[in-house]
Amino acid sequence: MFNKIRFVNILLLMAFLLAACQTAQEPQVGIEADMGGYKYRVISVPEAQTMLENKDFVMLNVYTPWEKDIPQTDLRIGYDVLAENLHQLPAEKDAKIVVYCLSGGMSKKAVATLVTNGYTNIWMIDGGLTSWEAAGLPTEK
Repeated sequence: MFNKIRFVNILLLMAFLLAACQTAQEPQVGIEADMGGYKYRVISVPEAQTMLENKDFVMLNVYTPWEKDIPQTDLRIGYDVLAENLHQLPAEKDAKIVVYCLSGGMSKKAVATLVTNGYTNIWMIDGGLTSWEAAGLPTEK
């Protein structure tokens, strides 16, 4: 009887230790969206700010006519000429690309262009420059 209790306690301890050693999953950022079967992520301005602290993506402003950028923007390509300018983007189709425009409409069209051209890691800033400025954040001219 004593050995069975000890054995059960050892098993419980091992299970607890294994659970404690599991790698914590990275918290999900943004909301997954679907565009005709193509997936992308929509992020808030605070999420975009956090991502910019350890930037590991290409930031793309697709607003036309161009007026200003969120700091650390890498490229400006109008949503309406994006298909002809894909060569300016990373060649790797799984490269993380964060897209924004003034308020979101042009971004959605740009996301459609990117995902239908095989890009698989597309993120969009919800509300674009309008939301960025409403949060009191700076832009660059």
